Amino acid sequence: MRILALETTEMAGSLAAMHDGKLLAELELDPRQRTAQSLAPGMKTLLAKVAWRPADVELVAVTIGPGSFTGLRLGVTTAKTFAYALGAELLGVDTLETIAAAAPPQVDALAVAVDAQRGQVVAGSFRRQDDGWFRPDATAELIDVESWLAGLRGGTFVSGPVLRKLLDRLPKGVTPVDRQLWRPRASTVARLARRDYEAGRRDDVWTLVPRYSRPSAAEEKLQDRGKP
Repeated sequence: MRILALETTEMAGSLAAMHDGKLLAELELDPRQRTAQSLAPGMKTLLAKVAWRPADVELVAVTIGPGSFTGLRLGVTTAKTFAYALGAELLGVDTLETIAAAAPPQVDALAVAVDAQRGQVVAGSFRRQDDGWFRPDATAELIDVESWLAGLRGGTFVSGPVLRKLLDRLPKGVTPVDRQLWRPRASTVARLARRDYEAGRRDDVWTLVPRYSRPSAAEEKLQDRGKP
């Protein structure tokens, strides 16, 4: 199984190529460029690096959110278009689960959050199962930053890119995982997609959509205009 993985929910996105469970290469997209500018050239560079033709890709995996509106739209649309054009399978992977899956082996329970702007985060909690993978304890929720911080208890491990803003506000006894593990990476997307594919999960190229935490600012303004 040759997997091409896309991660575009953060400002610094990444791409990865995996073959039969072995990571062949991972490419960081240039954070100085918009993802719309760097994604397609990055895919071309990655495929050349592992000596794959586009038609060699059998499964396209992509993070579907939560995350940046623009990044999610671009990543999911690109993944769907590539999979459709080349006849590859498609799988969407949850962003919070991607972050959790990178936690070190000694972590059995983990709180994960990404920045939702406007003083809020999208937060979820995960627990490691007997098979070694993290599974969500509950449905992720959009919550005020203050409420999320107040709900963290001593002994809790935390992760997620929002810690870049909130690290010095973590309650006493709450432990962040290593900074290098806070953001989702395409290599982890590939690992999760391989696991789910082998378990029989598939996504439809026509129905897979990004998982947004809220309507965009433009959509909310439009909704407000329609209110009496």
